[in-house]
Amino acid sequence: MDGEVAAALGCVRDAFARYPRRAVLDGCPHCKGPVVVDEHDRFSLTISLGNTVGSRDDVKSLLPVLLESLVASDDLYPAIVLSKLPREQWRTWPRVEQDAVDGYLDAVWRSLLADHPTRLGAFVDTATFLDAAGATGESIDRFLDLWDGTLTPAADRHLAEAVGRLDFATRKPSVLGDWLRRDTVRDRLHRAFERDHESAWADDLARAYDLLRP
Repeated sequence: MDGEVAAALGCVRDAFARYPRRAVLDGCPHCKGPVVVDEHDRFSLTISLGNTVGSRDDVKSLLPVLLESLVASDDLYPAIVLSKLPREQWRTWPRVEQDAVDGYLDAVWRSLLADHPTRLGAFVDTATFLDAAGATGESIDRFLDLWDGTLTPAADRHLAEAVGRLDFATRKPSVLGDWLRRDTVRDRLHRAFERDHESAWADDLARAYDLLRP
């Protein structure tokens, strides 16, 4: 975890500190009953939280722990955690809380693009992050714009990896797929290959470029 991500997590903790973390959450009386947080599997808790277990305040109180877990381990699924936000209408939350979540996502994305292969917990690749960012109910355009502007070998390797995972047999609507198929991405991969043609990842860049050729 780099310093920017750690600082963003600090802002998340500060923003949600006023919501007390309860040891026992109220569960659906018909299917769960009371849930002891420390004795409950965290993965199953994320699925139930805000649904059959706990309230909006409980979601907010546990959000710092869940967001930290996403960058510290691979025990949770980012899209499941972040899908809690639109259910709880997070864009109606106080501005400091919204800004803390946005700051976390921006910091994680920059950290992800800065290193290849990624070493950021459950965010195992760019597609995983973008799926999770989309699960917040918001556009992923700002993250794609940042990728466009991050002209580094690591970001280019992520780009080649994402192109390599595209399903070229189908053209199902996809924000990421359409973005990757742009001429500007193909041209960028060509420039990256010219720059890094003696590197260990040069073949990956060349293959991705060939996949995008008309």
